[in-house]
Amino acid sequence: MENSISHRIKKHRDELRAAGFRPIQIWVPDTRRQDFTDKCRQQSLALRNDPHETEILNWLQEASDTEGWK
Repeated sequence: MENSISHRIKKHRDELRAAGFRPIQIWVPDTRRQDFTDKCRQQSLALRNDPHETEILNWLQEASDTEGWK
């Protein structure tokens, strides 16, 4: 059974590569960690009065197309 699964995975990956795709690996924060919320809060507070952050947030607000969103 292991061989069958490995073969199917290899075949699928080969097909994706043939179609012009390539695999990548992405590391993201682990939201399950106990300290995740505290780290988010610390980072948010560190940017609270940052003029660059305010400028970026204002730009995002202007550039966002939220028509029809609730």
